[in-house]
Formats: sequence, structure tokens, C-alpha cells
Amino acid sequence: MEEHPLSSDSAPLRLAVFDVDGTLIDSQKSIVGAMAEAWRALGMEPPTHEAVLRIVGLPLLEGIGLLAAGHPPERHAALREQYSSSWTRMRAEGLLCEDTFPGAFEALDALEEQGWLLGVATGKSRRGLDSLLDKYDLASRFVTLQTSDNHRGKPHPEMLEHAIAEAGTDPASTVMIGDTTFDIEMGRNAGTFAIGVEWGYHSTEELWKAGAHAVIKDFAELPRTIANLTEGGRP
Repeated sequence: MEEHPLSSDSAPLRLAVFDVDGTLIDSQKSIVGAMAEAWRALGMEPPTHEAVLRIVGLPLLEGIGLLAAGHPPERHAALREQYSSSWTRMRAEGLLCEDTFPGAFEALDALEEQGWLLGVATGKSRRGLDSLLDKYDLASRFVTLQTSDNHRGKPHPEMLEHAIAEAGTDPASTVMIGDTTFDIEMGRNAGTFAIGVEWGYHSTEELWKAGAHAVIKDFAELPRTIANLTEGGRP
């Protein structure tokens, strides 16, 4: 069997798993816009910007269920279909706003140079994730891609557990990086390190309360923060 190029006694496998929306990519304008279109298409008053950002990271139907909690499941399903249609239209027309946060690519470079494997665990659909990775030519950077299409969504640890299994690592050598309490709780539930980012959709205070081992102000801090955390051993 061929040995993984990073596997050796002196260089054990280590995995850094990233959330996408709010962590690597600032997509809030498109998410909020597509939600507003979906609500209006069904004659409903759209949720506020702040309310939409609260559910980013959850599986789409679950998040919509929270936003439209007073409506029956069939209305939630209809809103999901409208949202997906709006997102597809925006992508086809080149209207999606999905900019990378400053320093994201440099942080990925630095972690790879330090021997880290990279992965993704996101509430996005696999179709949406693949489209985004193609846009930025990122697919080859990640050894594992986990979405809630086939796994239970955050904060359940299933996506992260599958990422660890695919990469051949273990929880003690894995770090989850994300902007929401769902990311932090998923990491803690999976027994990994969990690092929050200040520039995303949940507040720094909430990230600490959710159990973050560290919270960074910008991507330049990430390589050193990960090194400091993991040098100490298990989470």
C-alpha cells in the first residue's frame, strides 16, 4: 500500500478543517438577498439581515425552519426551493458575492508549508461548495470535503468525524476553524481543537462561550495560534 506523503514518525498527520461561509468566504450579501427573494416569492415579509446571519452554517432546511418557526413544514420546504432557485439564478447571472476574506489563501499556504492537511466542513450543499472551489481553483487544496447533504449538520460532530476518518488523522491532531457557535460546538463534540474567527457571523463573546480554544482577529494569526494550541497535546 502506498504511504501518504506526509506520514512518518517525525511528521504525524495533522488536519485543519475550515468552515466556508463567514470563515473563508464572505457570502452574506448573497445569502441574505436569496432569503429575501424566497420569502417575497411566497408573499412573506423577509427575515432581517441579522436573523439570517444567525442561521448561516446550519443545513438549509433547518435554518429556514428556525427563521419561519411559525409556519408548517411544507412552507419551510417551499422556502428552501425558492431559496435554491434564487441562488441558482444569481450564480447563472454572475451576481453572487462570494469574496474571500483577506489573508485566507496565505493562511492555507502557511499551514500546508507546516505540513497540515486541509479540509472543509460546511452547511453548504456539495453543489454549491464545488462551484465555489472551482471559482477559486481550491479543490486540490483540500483532502476532505464534508457537507450536510449526506451527514447530520452542525453542531453534530458527524461531518468532522468523517473528515478525520478520510484524512487518516485523529481528534487530538485536528483543528476546526469557523465563525459560528455551530462550528465551535461541532469541534468540541468531536473532541478536536476549535478556533473561532472574529470576522464572521457570530460574535467573539459567543464563540468563547461555545467553548473556543482560541479566537483570532485575522488570518495572519492562524498558523501560530494552531501551533501554540496543538503543541500542548490533546484538546
